[in-house]
Amino acid sequence: MPSHSDYGAELRRVYEACLPLLGSGRVATYIPELAHIDPMRFGLCLHTIDGETYAEGDVDLKISMQSISKVLVLAMVLPRVHPCFHRVGVEPSGDPFNSLVQLEFENGIPRNPFINAGALVVTDMLIELERDPKGAVLDYLASLCDTPGITFNQSVARSELATAARNRSLAYLMRSFGNIRANVEDLLDVYCHHCSIEMTLRELARSFSFLARGGYSASAGRHLLTPSETKRINSLMLTCGFYDESGEFAFRVGLPGKSGVGGAIITVLPGHFTLATWGPGLNEKGNSMLGRHALEMFTSNTGMSLF
Repeated sequence: MPSHSDYGAELRRVYEACLPLLGSGRVATYIPELAHIDPMRFGLCLHTIDGETYAEGDVDLKISMQSISKVLVLAMVLPRVHPCFHRVGVEPSGDPFNSLVQLEFENGIPRNPFINAGALVVTDMLIELERDPKGAVLDYLASLCDTPGITFNQSVARSELATAARNRSLAYLMRSFGNIRANVEDLLDVYCHHCSIEMTLRELARSFSFLARGGYSASAGRHLLTPSETKRINSLMLTCGFYDESGEFAFRVGLPGKSGVGGAIITVLPGHFTLATWGPGLNEKGNSMLGRHALEMFTSNTGMSLF
């Protein structure tokens, strides 16, 4: 395994090896605002548990978190809702992230918190906990990355709300089973806003570092999760963090993580580091083609994965 002094050199090697693949995949277009992202962008950022940061490429541009925010909303809810997993499961879905099929057969209980239905249930829990859920999410993220001014991209949020027919259907179907309690339009507003949050890769890597430290956030100066809760979130990221390609990602990369259709991926090696990537071109499963390739190369070259 490389020492910390080798992280920068390895990140540079991976970055340069990936440059010929710039533009691979297709930018998400089903959310119209995301269709404007430059497909030639690419960045890598590694943040160690000791607070060192190594970066290459486009790491200081604000990017849309999209589904990555689902992990952080779960981290907000998990310590405060007992039992959290009576309303949402912990199994991979094997179906597209916005599928309604399983919900009908499984009585409105989503398979896991990272498909859209599961994230809507977790967001519903957040609304029950917070008088101002959108403000609470921004405050939480600002404390995680020690950066003021973390905010929503209102254009992206409006674009998501305008194309939310499938998510609206998911929410009403779950409401018919009693598993959504908030007003559906209020729920969609909070959900679409937390998916629209903008962060740089540096901020993203730093904000997730508590999941590499057993739940302790150096930026917040406290434990946000117990070691057991941290284990649960990391295990869910490994098995469910990449839509219906999570098995393939674990096979190739071997790290817990979460992707978003904005092209970002965040990964965690507990006890060592977080590693964030951004490549807007997606494969058919909705994951960054360039990001997955870079992460596979990094873990293969260094031997630093769970396995």
